[in-house]
Amino acid sequence: MNFPYPKHSIAFSLFSLMLGLSLPAFSQYVWLDEKGVKHYSDMPAPATVPASRILKSAGAALRAQSPGNTPITPEDMNASGNATAKTQLPMTTAEKNADFQKRRIEQSEKDKKAAEETQRAADKAKNCERASTYQKALDSGQRIAQQGTDGQRAFLSDAQRAQELRDTKRILVECK
Repeated sequence: MNFPYPKHSIAFSLFSLMLGLSLPAFSQYVWLDEKGVKHYSDMPAPATVPASRILKSAGAALRAQSPGNTPITPEDMNASGNATAKTQLPMTTAEKNADFQKRRIEQSEKDKKAAEETQRAADKAKNCERASTYQKALDSGQRIAQQGTDGQRAFLSDAQRAQELRDTKRILVECK
């Protein structure tokens, strides 16, 4: 026997027919009557059945999955008039990327600030060590020479030594 249509056309037609026949199964209704008996039907529950006893209705599953169909009540609004997180739609990919970039920038700023703090602490420790060494040299009584503006070497006088000692002690107070 020779068919006028190729085999794949027949297979496609049969598949379409079976799919079309199974579509009503997706629109089933389930509810409980007054006695607590579960009813399954392709027709909606009678009007006498309260909504609290309807377990499943056609399209309800789709509406439940879609957050945009949830009505927003006044309790869902915050002080600025925007919907709270519980009623907002899921973030789009662009919003997720923007949020990620924002968090990444904030983290890099925190890291930079922490690095600057670490450097500042290291500099302070180094300066405190230098001041401590200089104070020991001043307290020892040995002669201390400084280079003047003209490039000549000059020794500290007793008054200059006392002033340097006061300045060094003030610096060391900040180190503690």
